[in-house]
Amino acid sequence: MSASITIVGLGSGNPDRLTMGIVKTLQRASKVYVRTQEHPVMSVLDELNVATQSFDHVYEARDSFPEVYASIADILIEKAAAGQEGTNIVYAVPGHPMVAEATVQILRERCAHEGIRLSILGGESFLDEAFIRLGFDPIEGFQLLDASGLDASLLQPRLHTVIGQVYDTFTASDVKLALMELYPDDYKITVGHALGVEGQEQILQVPLYELDRVEGYGNLSLVYVPRSEDEMLRQRTFARLHEIVAILRSPEGCPWDREQTHASIRKNLIEETYEVLETIDEDDPEHMQEELGDLLLQVMLHSQMEEEIGTFNVFDVIQGLNDKLIFRHPHVFGQNKAEDAEAALSNWEQMKAEEKRRKGLDPGQASVLDGIPKDLPALMKAYKLQKKASKVGFDWERINDVLDKIEEELAELREAVEQDLTLEEKTAELGDLLFAAANAARFLHTDPEEALSMTNRKFIQRFHFIEDELRARGKTVHESSLEEMDAIWQQAKNQV
Repeated sequence: MSASITIVGLGSGNPDRLTMGIVKTLQRASKVYVRTQEHPVMSVLDELNVATQSFDHVYEARDSFPEVYASIADILIEKAAAGQEGTNIVYAVPGHPMVAEATVQILRERCAHEGIRLSILGGESFLDEAFIRLGFDPIEGFQLLDASGLDASLLQPRLHTVIGQVYDTFTASDVKLALMELYPDDYKITVGHALGVEGQEQILQVPLYELDRVEGYGNLSLVYVPRSEDEMLRQRTFARLHEIVAILRSPEGCPWDREQTHASIRKNLIEETYEVLETIDEDDPEHMQEELGDLLLQVMLHSQMEEEIGTFNVFDVIQGLNDKLIFRHPHVFGQNKAEDAEAALSNWEQMKAEEKRRKGLDPGQASVLDGIPKDLPALMKAYKLQKKASKVGFDWERINDVLDKIEEELAELREAVEQDLTLEEKTAELGDLLFAAANAARFLHTDPEEALSMTNRKFIQRFHFIEDELRARGKTVHESSLEEMDAIWQQAKNQV
């Protein structure tokens, strides 16, 4: 049998808060290890004649905290396994063993597997002092977050928030940047150093932007963000958006929003999509931000309609998307490799086929052309159809073959016009010409929609040039001849 391990908490830093039980456990121990000597209680242990060995040297020998914690656990497990039954190794940690102590969590898991008896004696946590010294009641709503790797998505303004392990100015800077994702720059933040430790305690209130200018950060530092009911702090959260849309659709909400159905706002989704595309074409980030919000609203409304009848909600939509993105990117979230975009696309297609198999669908029975939305704009749809067909070898070999096809289709359109065929026949020939032109775009590695949009923008700019020039001459396009407008058009080609 092996020795046992007892983990004790040394409290938040005030020696008077050590319990008698923990003191006796330390004095009776066969060997006492401490995670770090950098703690106010260590001087008292010397007075109590408790000999200790620290793991500070492990911090210096390892490159990251996870490596440090794993190494400490390895050493303790090794010492316990080599010890005799009846002996007790004590591992002392700052604060409470179950609060922000990664080594304790590792030991709890490993000791159970190794057959080593593990006991834990709680100590005063830094949270106990925080509740007292900062004067808030956690039952009002409270969250404890780790400064390392703090993410803005975890922040909830309606909760009292304590951020622990703010070891240095660099960590404080990371905390500041995360908080600024949600809180205004001048929001009042409290910094606490060595709370409850006589002669060392400091409590400072500073605007958020000065958080990393505060001095004295160390092992006993924390940041406190008071809870707030200010609705403006929630305006940047997804939860608030979900709440607002639900209110709009509720009996007490907006009469217009309540009346809408998937069908009635179908066109809105299309319109908002094109308005986003316009901001992309115009390279207008400020306008893009607004239009992306309008597009997101359409997603929220359609999801809310389904939530009301219990089929799914927007969080199901998000989960489905997250699952899909992870599954279709095995070269990012799995073991596959992709050295370039072509390899990544190949992975994507393979995983799409695997998804179909898991749904009971046989990819071999599906049409090569499946998966193209029927309501896509025609030019975009033509491009996608030909792209899919090309993957199975149904394609021209060279772009010159495509250009020959364009000339052939143009000749057939000329013939249809010259012979004054029916409108339906002329339309069919025009469609063949456009289809061939879309294929040329694929060989040029460009998008036909994008190419035509570029030409549309160019036409608009040049026609505006004509209007401006005529206006400068005291005329309008309605008062000008084709010859005059064409002459100005030639000028526009050199300038726009």
